[in-house]
Parts: sequence; structure tokens; C-alpha cells
Amino acid sequence: MKAPCVYIMASRRNGTLYTGVTSDLVQRVWQHKESVIEGFTRRYHCKLLVWYEQDESMESAILREKQIKSGSRAKKLILIEVQNPGWRDLYPAIL
Repeated sequence: MKAPCVYIMASRRNGTLYTGVTSDLVQRVWQHKESVIEGFTRRYHCKLLVWYEQDESMESAILREKQIKSGSRAKKLILIEVQNPGWRDLYPAIL
């Protein structure tokens, strides 16, 4: 899926959340799942893709990422619950 996307990774249902932006969602989620890159998701085991949103441009995706990151945890949980109430891993669906 090569398109600007904002996404949320989770360690488990209601666990640690990570919000990111990418132009290649499949590759980036694989990197998180395989712990290829050191950082937050590797340290906190955020391996479940629980929410994502495509954007028209990378600029708009970055603005959306900043908006989500600046919001409360409760707002992030609402985003996830509306699109993915079962907190299933969405990665297989984007392959």
C-alpha cells in the first residue's frame, strides 16, 4: 500500500500505542512487527496495526499525525474503537 498513511500500532488491546506516518504502510508495519528498527515500538512491543487512514498527500498525513499525537489517549482509543472495535491486527488485510 504505497500511499501516505497515518497509523496506530498497539502492544495489545488497550496497551501501549504508537502513532506514525509513512508512504509505504505494508513495509513500515513489517518493520515494526519484525523489530527491524530500534525505538519506541521495539521497546514497547507495539506489533499490532490497529488503525490507519490514507491521506491525499504526505503533507496532509503529517498534519494528521501531529493532530492525533497532540490529542489525548482517550481520543486515540475512540479512533481505534470506531474502526476496529475488536482490536484485531489489520496487517493481513493490507497485504
